[in-house]
Amino acid sequence: MTKSIYSKKYKNTIEKLKQARFEIGLKQEDVAKKLKKPQSYISKIERGERRIDIAELQEFSRIYKKNINYFV
Repeated sequence: MTKSIYSKKYKNTIEKLKQARFEIGLKQEDVAKKLKKPQSYISKIERGERRIDIAELQEFSRIYKKNINYFV
């Protein structure tokens, strides 16, 4: 069984995170500042190097003004 971070569903979620960020015109730095994290945190998530949990997904949902169901 492959790790879920490499699954097609997880990659789809990451692509939706990136798309949502682009749609509202935010840079990785902007999102990182809102989350009080370094820019590298966002970069690693978007490259699939760092896995996000449901609480983090809720924060992204709030920032991107999308229902959490959009990402899953």
